[in-house]
Order: sequence, then structure tokens, then C-alpha cells
Amino acid sequence: MAADGSALPASPLSRDELDRVVTNAHAALGRVQQDDGHWVYELEADATIPAEYILLEHFLDRIDDELEQKMAVYLRRIQSDVHGGWPLYHDGDFNISASVKAYFALKAAGDDINAPHMKRAREAILAHGGAERSNVFTRFQLALFGEVPWRATPVMPVEIMLLSRSAFFSVWNMSYWSRTVIAPLLVLAALRPLALNPRQIHVRELFCTPPEKVRDWIRGPYRSNWGYVFKGLDMALRPLVPMIPAKTHKKAIKAAIDFIEPRLNGKDGIGAIYPAMANTVMMYRALGVPDTDPRAATAWEAVQGLIVRKDDEAYCQPACPLSGIRACPAMP
Repeated sequence: MAADGSALPASPLSRDELDRVVTNAHAALGRVQQDDGHWVYELEADATIPAEYILLEHFLDRIDDELEQKMAVYLRRIQSDVHGGWPLYHDGDFNISASVKAYFALKAAGDDINAPHMKRAREAILAHGGAERSNVFTRFQLALFGEVPWRATPVMPVEIMLLSRSAFFSVWNMSYWSRTVIAPLLVLAALRPLALNPRQIHVRELFCTPPEKVRDWIRGPYRSNWGYVFKGLDMALRPLVPMIPAKTHKKAIKAAIDFIEPRLNGKDGIGAIYPAMANTVMMYRALGVPDTDPRAATAWEAVQGLIVRKDDEAYCQPACPLSGIRACPAMP
């Protein structure tokens, strides 16, 4: 497809046709150039981010019905006609984690589970092993809503925040974006809050195994030896975590907060990436910080800046398109 939106012919273009396409593309780019000379486009993601946003509103009981319905339209539109679930990229293969989140979000938005699109999604999820086969971040989402016990998530002690850079699993050896995502997630794992979930939406029907019996968050055979390493570490750490002194636990939570707060980054958000922003919003709620507190309000405003609203649908961007080098303006 050409930049002006027209389809390119299958056969080679003549010189005149090529000149026309280039001229049209040049004009199309000129029409969307900003006054100061730059271009900016929407950063569209897969289904996971708008689905997570809907669930975030239900976690907090801050539901915007109109926005939620527009996001539901978007999620229905990008559902695959081939496999019935949701992929991680356009026309991609079925992804169980994205599909579980999208189904959960649509159910929260009021979709009837017996509607054809929900039935197809549910059948696809069950055919791929059920929600218990979801990845780590989806399991955390499910645990926050009480859909699986916390033992179904990996052991992630917040005390990791106290490790020095020389430690093998130090957060300081992670990328910056990873740190901004992990730090508030560690606090959530320590506090284990339960979503307010005002409409009491649950997705037990997505499990092949009764959800309360889901235990093992990582299963073999693994694609590499790292799978066995992390499994061994999980088994070794799990019985030790309850033995950590309360004083150390409290100190570690403070260390996580002390890392996060200088990096809230105003309306542009911590890390300029949705998971870090959303985790921070939930962290403040779990800590009992009022929504009106400047820190919590700033974190919420940053998430709102990622929402793209259109006439008939909406979605949440995964990150600010201009993030990384400098703070970026919130998108309209």
C-alpha cells in the first residue's frame, strides 16, 4: 500500500505511475507534518494493552463506561477470524496470554460469554491448554483478581530491591524499562491486593484445571537450560520468603518506592511505558495512597495520556512514541 493509502499494482510501475505514487506519498506526508517540522503517529499495540487498561479500571473501580465500550469495539475488531483468539501482531498466530486478557476484558465490558466471538475465543483458549498456560504477567493479572492463587505466580521477593549491582539478579543489571516495570510489580507481589472488581467478573470458564489448583507457573520441557535454572530457584526461594524479617520486608518496599517516585516523570509516566505506569497506579492503591494524592494523581494522568480515542473505538498505546531519550508529550 502506498503512503497515500492507495493499493500498489502487482505488476511493475511505469515511470509516470511511479512519479504519481511518489508525488502522492510526498503530499500525504506533508499533510500530517506538525507545525514545528516533526511527524508523530499512533503507536498501536496488540490486544494486551487495551485489555489491561479495561481490567485496570475494574481493579480500581474507576470505570469509564463510554471509553470501555470503545475499547471493546477495538478488541472485537482485532480478534482473529482464523483461530478465534488474539495474536501479538497483525494476522499472527494465536497467543494464549493475549487471548485470556482480551476475553477477560470483554467480559468485564459486558460481553455475553455465549456470544459467537466469545465462544470462539473461549474454545481456542481451552484448546491451547487453558488460562493456566498463560505467561507470568498474565498470571499476575489473574492473581490480582483472585482468579488464581498467588502460588501460581513466580516467587518475586521485593527484597530484590536491596541487592547491590554486583548481585546476579540485581535490578540494577536490568534495562531501565525492565526496572520501572518490575519495581512496582514487586510491591504488588508483596502486598497481594485484591481487585475491587465491582461487577464481580470472573473467568473460571477459561481453565482446564480448576484455578484454585493451579500451582506450577513454569513447566518443562524447556526451550533452554534457563528454564530449569529458574524453576530450581523458584522451588528454593518459595519456602524461604516467609522467613524474611518484617523489618527487612518493610525496608525493601520503601526501597522500591524510593526508586519509583523520583522517576514518575510527570504526565509522561514512569519509563514512558504502560506496564510500569499501570503497576505504579495499582501500587499506590495497594499502599492505601488516596487517588487525590499528587503522586497517585500523576501516575493516573500518565496512563490517560496513552489512550487514543476515535469516533467509534479506542485503545491504549503501549508506550509514548517519543519515549526513551527524553520525556514525551502526552498523546491526545
